Amino acid sequence: MKKNLLISCLILLLAGCVSKPPQIDKPPVEIPPPVVKVEPLKAVPWDQVDGWLLDRPAAALDAFQKSCRAIGKREQWQRVCAEAAMISSVEEKNARDFFELFFQPFQVRNPDGSQDGLITGYYGPELAGSRVKTEKYQYPLYQQPKDLLIIDLSILYPELSNYRLRGRIVGHRVVPYFERSEIDNGQNPLDGEEIFWVADPVELFFLHIQGSGRIRLPNGERVMVGYENQNGHPYRSIGKLLLERNAMTRDQMSMQNIMRWVEQHPEAGKQLLAENPSYVFFRTLAADIQSPPGALGIPLTPLRSLAVDPRTIPLGAPVFLSTTFPGTDFPLKQLMVAQDTGGAIKGQVRADFFWGMGNDAGKIAGKMKQDGRLWVLLPREDLEVHFQSRAEVTKLENGEIN
Repeated sequence: MKKNLLISCLILLLAGCVSKPPQIDKPPVEIPPPVVKVEPLKAVPWDQVDGWLLDRPAAALDAFQKSCRAIGKREQWQRVCAEAAMISSVEEKNARDFFELFFQPFQVRNPDGSQDGLITGYYGPELAGSRVKTEKYQYPLYQQPKDLLIIDLSILYPELSNYRLRGRIVGHRVVPYFERSEIDNGQNPLDGEEIFWVADPVELFFLHIQGSGRIRLPNGERVMVGYENQNGHPYRSIGKLLLERNAMTRDQMSMQNIMRWVEQHPEAGKQLLAENPSYVFFRTLAADIQSPPGALGIPLTPLRSLAVDPRTIPLGAPVFLSTTFPGTDFPLKQLMVAQDTGGAIKGQVRADFFWGMGNDAGKIAGKMKQDGRLWVLLPREDLEVHFQSRAEVTKLENGEIN
């Protein structure tokens, strides 16, 4: 018993002599601050719209008057569209006074509060084509296929009202619609849906990206074609793929260089185009339409129409753009009108500048990847006060008020 007690005491004594490992102070864990999303639109005074006094807004007023054909009956736009219709002589002072009197500028912001975003350019390409397939014209331009099924989810799920499912029926199942690689692999699953045949498959691919353009027929006739629908697959940028594969540097990146690369690498180029599964179907437009209609159905105005994400910027709204000319630091600051959308135009401070029709416009549009800022102009909430003030000024000018 004594022996056991002695051993226990020795163990306790030895344990007390063993030093504890030194306490190591761990560096404090840095917890990133929570991301606080801001409202995308912030009301600002006119003097904070960068470049507003440098622009000549009469051309934008003309484009806005055209937008009013589509939005003029909507409650938010009725009064300003009625006022715009009364301006018969569109002069610079009239245009500037109109926007300053009846609109409130809102700076467009990203969710993190930043104000800069990507501004790209687009145009209406012109392709040599034919109404029939020939040895020269072998690549088809399709209309919306009869078997394309479009499912509106908002009927069952109102929160998904911005989404449409596209597919086709196989047996008793709805399956995804054909991808680009399946349509262009020579099996011709869309036989009979051709509306034109064109000479260049690479130009046809970029017509899909632009969404509208002109077909120049052998007899010299030019026919406008516009977006009718899409196969439901997401757009994948082949330019981004070339960057990831080090086939091209960011400084080299332009639509013209992409087209050149595909033409110089026929087999690899064909495979590259097929990696974008998205496919666009077209319709023939009326003979008097010489500029492609945007998402509002209104023909676009070169240098004044803008494609935007309508989840932030309402279609039809005037939008002031502050950016630079493609590939330069020269300022490009002017009033535009949001008249279009696009599959790649996603996000708050994001826009696509319409440069016009043909190859010259395409050369500029293909180089445009600029930083920029946006201000959307929305009808003032105190419009009644403004209309009353304007009416009193008119009476005063007419001598009706002493």
